Amino acid sequence: MVMPLFDTASTMDASSAVPLGVSAPRADSGGTRHHAGGRANVACFAPAVSSLDIVFCPPGGEWRVQTLPNITKGVHHGIVEALPYGSRYGFRPSSDNQPLPPALPTANGNGAARQPLLLDPYGRGVDQRDGVLTSVRTATDFDWETDELLHLPWRNTIVYEAHVRGQSMLHPDVPEELRGTYAGLAHPAVVEHLTSLGITSVQLLPVHFHVDEPHLQDLGLSNYWGYNTAAFFAPHPGYATRASQEAGAQAVQDEFKAMVKALHAAGLEVILDVVYNHTAEGRADGPVLSFKGLGEDTYYRVDGHGKYIDTTGCGNSLNFADPRVVELATDSLRYWVDEFHIDGFRFDLAVTLCRNDANEFDPRHPFLTAVAADPVLSEVKLIAEPWDIGYGGWQTGQFPPGWVDWNDHFRDAVRTFWLADRAAIDAGGQGGTMARFADALSGSAGLFQASGRSRLASVNFVTAHDGFTMNDLVSYDRKHNEDNGEENRDGHGDNRSYNHGVEGPTESGAILAGRAQSRRNLMASLMVSLGVPMITAGDELARTQQGNNNAYCQDNHITWLDWTLTAEAHEMLRSTKRYIRLRKEFLAAQPHDFPVRDEQSYLYWFDQDGQPMSADRWNDPQHRVMQLLLGDDGGDLAGLVVVNGSARDVQVTLPDAGRPAPSLFELRLTTSPRHKERQGIQVASGETDTAEANSISIYRT
Repeated sequence: MVMPLFDTASTMDASSAVPLGVSAPRADSGGTRHHAGGRANVACFAPAVSSLDIVFCPPGGEWRVQTLPNITKGVHHGIVEALPYGSRYGFRPSSDNQPLPPALPTANGNGAARQPLLLDPYGRGVDQRDGVLTSVRTATDFDWETDELLHLPWRNTIVYEAHVRGQSMLHPDVPEELRGTYAGLAHPAVVEHLTSLGITSVQLLPVHFHVDEPHLQDLGLSNYWGYNTAAFFAPHPGYATRASQEAGAQAVQDEFKAMVKALHAAGLEVILDVVYNHTAEGRADGPVLSFKGLGEDTYYRVDGHGKYIDTTGCGNSLNFADPRVVELATDSLRYWVDEFHIDGFRFDLAVTLCRNDANEFDPRHPFLTAVAADPVLSEVKLIAEPWDIGYGGWQTGQFPPGWVDWNDHFRDAVRTFWLADRAAIDAGGQGGTMARFADALSGSAGLFQASGRSRLASVNFVTAHDGFTMNDLVSYDRKHNEDNGEENRDGHGDNRSYNHGVEGPTESGAILAGRAQSRRNLMASLMVSLGVPMITAGDELARTQQGNNNAYCQDNHITWLDWTLTAEAHEMLRSTKRYIRLRKEFLAAQPHDFPVRDEQSYLYWFDQDGQPMSADRWNDPQHRVMQLLLGDDGGDLAGLVVVNGSARDVQVTLPDAGRPAPSLFELRLTTSPRHKERQGIQVASGETDTAEANSISIYRT
């Protein structure tokens, strides 16, 4: 039965409009799960509602209804006397006041269905039973011991983009009950793989609570990637162990924190991919879960006719022209840093977060200003996906100091040079010039100069969760997304990939060898480039998605990491470890920042004859050989990168960079099949060495 505590005519109380969400009243001490009673201050920003009820159920109790008696600038607030930790709750307009049965009714279908209660935008946990979502009050205490943020400098950072579920789902050394969970990611077998690989920072695909889009539910699929957030303060319970899920939101939260603690203990940062650009409520006719029922026209960007402005392609865009939305995002971010010890964030479709009243990108947007001025957020890693699908949506290089950008220039240039150009050459045509590839290798300095940032603002990547895996880039010319249920219409068509002569699996030794060398070229290019490298989980194992380049809805063997170490996987893993080790050694003496004006102090470019690169050589597609000589802070030579993008072996003359005495170069690796045989040879400047066709060779002075 329903037990109303008082009706909508209740008098005002001593509650506060801040902080938003459920918290201990200011007069009380609290915050731990052992706080006596359950007296709580409840505050919810609901500008579209004239009167707001909280409907709640204490653990083991019955559902109750209480109207929040106070309204301050659109925030409804009140004191609730019996809302202890573990209580489930939600909001509803008081006009909806009607008797509730002992168990809440389920939402009626998908589409525009409105579930019985609205989630708290600041809810710390989410409970999902019988199709009904409720927020959950959780405690904040956790035994972190000495754990703290790692604050690794960008110069030393190597990002590894992973999915909580996919990382351990098939790992044979992870107990079955832990596979695909936060605890599974923290298992010693998984952690050992990450540390032995040499990466420094694990970037997790979205872990905020999310729901599946109605059209996926109709197809019997799910949103595996999780870019459909419904609650920005709650960890997704579906990634917790069954034991934690059954124990409730508090156990889910604690399992997540234990994962962060374990990764930190291994020296690994934790970065979260966050989706503040849109919510799971979708289009105007989509489900009503929270924001729509509380203040649709405030939370979402609408035009002069009240229609949604969609710059995300997901049906809605959060309105970052409104201060309350900026506050929601910054409060959420700060909570994940303070309470979960998160080291940084990657912002999905970040341009949407920086659109002003005119819906234009503003590098001085209040959101960016608020983050820069925040003593907590300004000290963590901030990574922008610097585009959205709206007008003026491509903004790579335009984010302000303090941010780094995903560099799509790097991705496209490296793929084009090693794959699309090679396909053209193998077909009897002509590849491109060296210029774009060289710019990518050196960190795209010019792209970031206008924003006052250096090449260390460039997050270099060849693959990401969205698109082909590295193995599929060298195995497929076309996307194969039929399993997604959209007749292969979804996914990007411009992949700049090359199947080396056969589409998909083959037993041809020559084709397999060519693919393996191309994979090595892509990974070596990533690891030797200036900037911040990002690897996609599984690329080090030659993982395939069978040609699916938009596997967002494939929660199965297509997306889960296959830990079967075939000869192909073992060779790629060994090579990747080698390239990461060499990156750390090769670039150890490089500056922690690269001023554009001082480029000639660090970077020297030469042609195959050991002469400075001329404009003619840079722009001549017949000359696909170059040498990059790197210096260090002390003016010494650190090493040499020789790139041969042609289809034939070339004799190169190693340069001397104007030094009074010849330098001696030792070959540390080559991506050609002759690596073992040639590794360790020494060549003096002015002498010649062989650069094998379609290869990178790296020398140390």
